[in-house]
Amino acid sequence: MRTTIANSRPRIRSRALAALLSLFLVYSLPSTAQPLLPPEILATQDVAAEFAFVRLQYDNYYNDGFGFGTWRTDFPSADSNFLRGVSRLSNVRVMKDPIVLRFDDERIFDYPFLYALEMGRSGGPDFSAKERATMREYLLRGGFLLIDDFWGTRQWDNFYRAFTEVFPDREIIELPADHEIFRSYYDIAGPQMIPVIGNPDNYPEQDVDRASNHAILDDAGRVMVLINWNSDMGDGWEHTYDPRYPTRYANLAYQLGINYLIYSLTH
Repeated sequence: MRTTIANSRPRIRSRALAALLSLFLVYSLPSTAQPLLPPEILATQDVAAEFAFVRLQYDNYYNDGFGFGTWRTDFPSADSNFLRGVSRLSNVRVMKDPIVLRFDDERIFDYPFLYALEMGRSGGPDFSAKERATMREYLLRGGFLLIDDFWGTRQWDNFYRAFTEVFPDREIIELPADHEIFRSYYDIAGPQMIPVIGNPDNYPEQDVDRASNHAILDDAGRVMVLINWNSDMGDGWEHTYDPRYPTRYANLAYQLGINYLIYSLTH
């Protein structure tokens, strides 16, 4: 008889490495990971790195984003640039290239940090029963999911529908500006509205004129799901080198992202 997942898989935890600053708990990557590169390129990677950027692939409620899939927004430039930023701005060693996985792939348990975005468009995500069950187990075992780049009340309603099916027993709360997640590395005055490219004056995209961070917590009060609403860190990462994108917003995008990463690896 096959051993059940709950009995066979250890709780997701980061492992401290003495070579890094005592601030960081970091996570070693398994050799079985499936990156978006062929084996000959993978051979050049830093396989001892502690952090891999894993983007969540999902289906949309309406025809997977009308043939495109909203999960692919800003990919792969945002992911690759963020990895470079983590390497430059911290002592966390990173894998060079991003990874894409779905929640029906059990390799998801090899990674403590996941990134997803645009979960309010095209009707929001359409998770299968297996994806919902695996997501719930992953998060309760210590995993962390960062959700970015969705705007306004209509997109919030689409997102909310999907995630109340994953955690019908847990409230989605708004984090206060003094929550420790905003102080985990950089000292930031709470949520920040990061604009899309082409909006240098940072006008609201939809019917809400401020950014806010919301969360789903575990029984110990740890943030399992961090929801970055009315803000687009991914554009800040993607357009780091584009002269049309204001540097101050790109900098904020990296600072917020690194704060969330350090929180996820130390809680």
